[in-house]
Amino acid sequence: MALIVLLVAALATVVASALAGNAPPPWITVAVAAAVVTGLVASARWVWRNARAIGALMDAADRVAGGDYATRVPESGARQLGRLTGAFNEMAERLQTNEERRRELLADVAHELRTPLQVIRGTVEGMVDGLYPADAERLRPLLDETEVMARLLDDLRTLSMAEAGVLQLHKETVDPRGIVADVVRAFRSMAEEAEVSVVAAPSPNAPTHLEADPVRLAEILTNLVANAVRHSPAGGGVVIRVGVADDGAAVFEVADTGSGITADRLPFIFDRFVTSSDAGGTGLGLAIARRLVEAHGGTIEATSPGGGGTTIGFVIPLG
Repeated sequence: MALIVLLVAALATVVASALAGNAPPPWITVAVAAAVVTGLVASARWVWRNARAIGALMDAADRVAGGDYATRVPESGARQLGRLTGAFNEMAERLQTNEERRRELLADVAHELRTPLQVIRGTVEGMVDGLYPADAERLRPLLDETEVMARLLDDLRTLSMAEAGVLQLHKETVDPRGIVADVVRAFRSMAEEAEVSVVAAPSPNAPTHLEADPVRLAEILTNLVANAVRHSPAGGGVVIRVGVADDGAAVFEVADTGSGITADRLPFIFDRFVTSSDAGGTGLGLAIARRLVEAHGGTIEATSPGGGGTTIGFVIPLG
């Protein structure tokens, strides 16, 4: 700013001297020369700083392209260059997060598939060596293990499509109370075997029309109820409620009488492969439920009071 003021003053003096027919004072020449030199130095410094920042950004881009997603660039240079650097760091952070999730997913899938594969391999080797007869008693567990792997792969496919935003919903007008009743009937035999009651409790003002994918809506409730039954002790119960929110959206709740979820684990129950040591399952049911709810434009949350029991509720807009 001071340099600009000096140049303006010098130019004004030169113009005034020229109009008066006089030669400009010697100090004007010195001032202009000093201003030009100062401007060149400042420009060279600005170019050097930005060139360094651009060079650092290019080097960082090369490292990220080579797979080093932990690379970050300190923000420097002009404001526009700083914005570019910030956007680059955000991109690198997302890439690093996605890579970490990919590795965790591969490790989790390998872990989940290892047990059924070991059962199948051990049994088949025993049959080949003549230790076990190839009868229905030995073959039935193998079929059960293949069903476990098939279900795991189907769940992973559904989850990956939902996370990628390419899962297609086939919405139609459905009665949420009817969907809940169908889920209760589907769990009748499982509930009787576990000695756990599964009942529907729709509120008097429960909506009768909802624009949703009936298959995916039933899948959400199925995953929640299956999880609730697994965590409920013999003699316990699972209640499925359906009502309406203040804004008119449909509200679903699945409440169990299990031991509950500790406060430190509660924020992570919708993550992939999160299971408890006493309940089994693949750990994908709640993750799939969350993604399917979000695909419908809704939200889902879990609450677990200190006295035991867990309630998982989700909201889906009517339209």
